[in-house]
Amino acid sequence: MTFQARIDQDIKAAMMAREAAKLGVLRMLKTSLMNAAIEKGGAGSTLEDAEALSIVRKEVKKRQDSVEAFDKGGRPEMAAAEKAEIDILNSYLPQQLSPAEVEALVKAAIAEAGATSKKDMGAVMKLVNAKSAGRVDGRTLSAEVQKHLPV
Repeated sequence: MTFQARIDQDIKAAMMAREAAKLGVLRMLKTSLMNAAIEKGGAGSTLEDAEALSIVRKEVKKRQDSVEAFDKGGRPEMAAAEKAEIDILNSYLPQQLSPAEVEALVKAAIAEAGATSKKDMGAVMKLVNAKSAGRVDGRTLSAEVQKHLPV
């Protein structure tokens, strides 16, 4: 079953279960996926599962930014609603790596790239991003790489 077919199936299930919050998030996600498919190849095209997962990650990132803005603006109820949407979207993403796994991945990439200073950060980030396969957000990876590379 493709990722988009799974979303369609979950939309039907949310309708039957009368889960309004989940239904709204899934409809928004389906729209984002359809828009990305149209941009990629015109009407009637579909996305690969990896491309669809990157769209889900973008939607999660948007909501994380909104949570920060709502927290700064003193709107905890809006922040809570965005966090609930993040939880729904995260259920479609692969299991995230633990901090220990991220650290081991970064150390291995530094050794593989032969990095000796922060000048080599680009090469290390390229390796780490390829190996993490989207199971860690870029901000976390960048911070971990900077922590392990000498000045």
